[in-house]
Amino acid sequence: MIYGMIKCDMCIIPQRLTTEHMKTMQRGLRNNNPLNIRHNPDRFKGEVFPSGDRSFKQFRDMDYGYRAAFRMLRTYQLKYGCEVLSDFINRWAPDIENDTKAYIYTVCKRTGLSADSPVDTMSEVQMRRIVAAMSFVENGVEADEEQVRRGWNLNINS
Repeated sequence: MIYGMIKCDMCIIPQRLTTEHMKTMQRGLRNNNPLNIRHNPDRFKGEVFPSGDRSFKQFRDMDYGYRAAFRMLRTYQLKYGCEVLSDFINRWAPDIENDTKAYIYTVCKRTGLSADSPVDTMSEVQMRRIVAAMSFVENGVEADEEQVRRGWNLNINS
């Protein structure tokens, strides 16, 4: 049985998701993988293994999906030398499969940063804004700020 959070005007309530509802959800939301992390050798806390998706990782809930995104962006800085916002997004969403310029533009517009803004992957405020904006680009809906916050806390505390 698959459960998710259904938003109404007054609250967010747990709801059993029907197969029909799951089909209409964006892939990143269905997989609890808000930044659409592709399969790779890395294993993350909260990752569902094996994934039921042929191309993308699945997580047990959105909090762990956000945690994985924060971890990957930190790795981009430490291992690949990404320093400014456009470095991260060019690596995350390369031109061969994305409209990277539009992705950068949207993240900049939603965060108030420029493409050349330095990114501090240990800054909670900056990283939560960036990841929420990236989630919007990936899924076309606003990120749940509480889930992003919990994902950050899982990232920092584990």
